Amino acid sequence: MQKFLLQWTWATPVAAWLLIAASFAAALPELLLALVLIATVLAAVHHAELVAHRVGEPFGTFLLAVAVTVIELGLIISLMSAAGEGAASLARDTVFAAVMIILNGLIGACILVGAIVHKEQSFKQTGVSAALATLCALTVLTLVLPNFTVSEPGPYYSPSQLGFVAIVSFLLYATFVAVQTFRHRDYFLPPKTLAADEDIHAAPPSDRQTTISGVALLACLGAVVLLAKTLAPTIEAGVASAGAPRAVVGVIIAALVLLPESVAAVRAALANRLQTSLNLGLGSALATIGLTIPAVAALSLFMGLPIALGLDTKSMVLLFLTLMVTTLTLGTGKTTVLQGAVHLLIFAVFLFTTIVP
Repeated sequence: MQKFLLQWTWATPVAAWLLIAASFAAALPELLLALVLIATVLAAVHHAELVAHRVGEPFGTFLLAVAVTVIELGLIISLMSAAGEGAASLARDTVFAAVMIILNGLIGACILVGAIVHKEQSFKQTGVSAALATLCALTVLTLVLPNFTVSEPGPYYSPSQLGFVAIVSFLLYATFVAVQTFRHRDYFLPPKTLAADEDIHAAPPSDRQTTISGVALLACLGAVVLLAKTLAPTIEAGVASAGAPRAVVGVIIAALVLLPESVAAVRAALANRLQTSLNLGLGSALATIGLTIPAVAALSLFMGLPIALGLDTKSMVLLFLTLMVTTLTLGTGKTTVLQGAVHLLIFAVFLFTTIVP
């Protein structure tokens, strides 16, 4: 059985890319594409865990977060380039949806399922507080401040402001990465009380296995994005037929792209490794802003495309509520069922108000 599972995780990315190539020649059933998408997500989680086991924390979660974000960024840039001025708010909507999905949906689910199984879970507060401080600064500077500057009307930065904020965003993210992976790596490791549980694993994979898994992981993540893009017209048609706003499409696509790391984070929480879940979730949120905004800003300045970054009033209220509740939730170093339920209910409000604004 184990041999079959290993073969399946290696064969899935190959099958996914063959299916993607076939979809360019002929229309394929949406159900088949959806099933292959789910299988590819599960295979991506398997390879991500192999790589993470080899390189250790927090490098494993950092690599998965950056890999997913870079591929998501490529998708956003390609869509913006094709849509031109019609994509002015695409980056903002995608980044905001990703932040809300991660901070409320992903972290809420991890805390809830972990607390149901283990009652109470612990994590190292020093690293989480550093990540939250960086995330608060990034979200406010990129998604809120544009509404209050006066150089340009509406939710826009002027070219000089956009370039400056893009540089600041990248520097903030780069500083966080340096702290997480080198200078204060111990801040992001599991609490000492859980260290013994972390070490009870099979022998780490060899360098060759790790390299092959890394390549397979990238192949899986790329296939997930392309399959999601292929399914996008069907999703858009379904959303339009239901009479829902177009913003719902962005939420669905963001959720599909974030599936691999979401599954990995929930599995870690079930295994009583909440620190890994938080590293993955907060790292993904930081990478989403710290890498996406500078790249999209560069594209906007180079091609002369307008880019609306400022959120509307409803979204700003939900963002501030999310940041405040997340800071309180992760401010004690311990989590319970109540905190997970609060985040998931805020996520439900976000989804409902997206559909019924």
